[in-house]
Amino acid sequence: MSARKGALPYAGASDTGLVRSGNEDYYVVNPPLFAVADGLGGHQAGEVASQIAIETVLGNAPRHADAKALGRAVRAANTAVIEGAQAGLGRGGMGTTLTSAMVEGTRIAVAHVGDSRAYLLHLGELTRLTQDHSMVADMVRSGTLTEAQSRVHPNRSVITRALGSDPNMLVDTFEVDAASGDRLLLCTDGLTSMIEDDQIEAILRTAPSPHAAVARLIAAANDAGGQDNITTVVVDIDGISQVAAAHPAVPLRAETSAPREDSGRWIARVGWMLAAVAIAGGAWYATYSYARSQAYVIDHSGVVAVYRGVPGSFAGISLHWLESVTDIPVTGLDPVTAARLRSGIRVDGLSSAFSLIATYRLQTEPPSSEPTATP
Repeated sequence: MSARKGALPYAGASDTGLVRSGNEDYYVVNPPLFAVADGLGGHQAGEVASQIAIETVLGNAPRHADAKALGRAVRAANTAVIEGAQAGLGRGGMGTTLTSAMVEGTRIAVAHVGDSRAYLLHLGELTRLTQDHSMVADMVRSGTLTEAQSRVHPNRSVITRALGSDPNMLVDTFEVDAASGDRLLLCTDGLTSMIEDDQIEAILRTAPSPHAAVARLIAAANDAGGQDNITTVVVDIDGISQVAAAHPAVPLRAETSAPREDSGRWIARVGWMLAAVAIAGGAWYATYSYARSQAYVIDHSGVVAVYRGVPGSFAGISLHWLESVTDIPVTGLDPVTAARLRSGIRVDGLSSAFSLIATYRLQTEPPSSEPTATP
């Protein structure tokens, strides 16, 4: 799945589709910011709304992966769309979805409004990160409609939250700890209304580069009918630069030299061997120290557990240690969190892990009832 040498680790494209005469989608790939927007309100108005939203987020986005700050940029975009309509840009009633992400190493900050989506292919398994703000999505969550039924429901295009209508619009914001080698997808519903998640997963898992993934996803949506504009942005997650910044590697370069006496060669070889051992030992110590400073929470036989360290292993040696097994049932958490817990949610240290546990406990415990006073 890794991109070929020299290829960019991200790509984006927008396609009109096979039915629409114009394209009301807009997107940006400007690392560390990535975003997609799907304009609402008819010909030209939707295009204006999505462009205003993307340009405003681009101008107000934070420099680092900060979900709250990114959420503020999205709220600024909402204000800009409303004021644009009032100033005669587009027309009244125009709006847009907006799904944005900032990628910094393996940390992803997301700010989201509408029914465009963010997905994460984490260790080969696709997880939907965002929840649709739409009528049919609300019905699916309430249990009155199945996922399959929602795809053909007559009200499937009714959006319950979008930029451009409510000055006090709420933005879903959160941060995700990914892993090096994961793949992030942002897309409009022109993709997800045409192909299902298992096909999206297969394409993301097998495409050799983000550029190839974008092209294959758009082609698949068009092959399925292309009934809407299709916009996709794909980003390969790579935490190597972040880790290297914390633990700089010593650059080594092999050089050729004139033949020396046998004793000189032997001394040189011993010197290189000792240097290699020292470097390997230093790398192992840096990796071990880094792992000890990290933590993650994970689904442990149906309940949430806390581990110090990082998932997986280094040179065949596990770098995680069980700290605590809670009584918090994974089934009591929201579906997105439950799905992420299957592979583990990484955090910066045990204190952050136990803070996350406290949040989960509040979500799963029923509210305490106040005692009733008797006269």
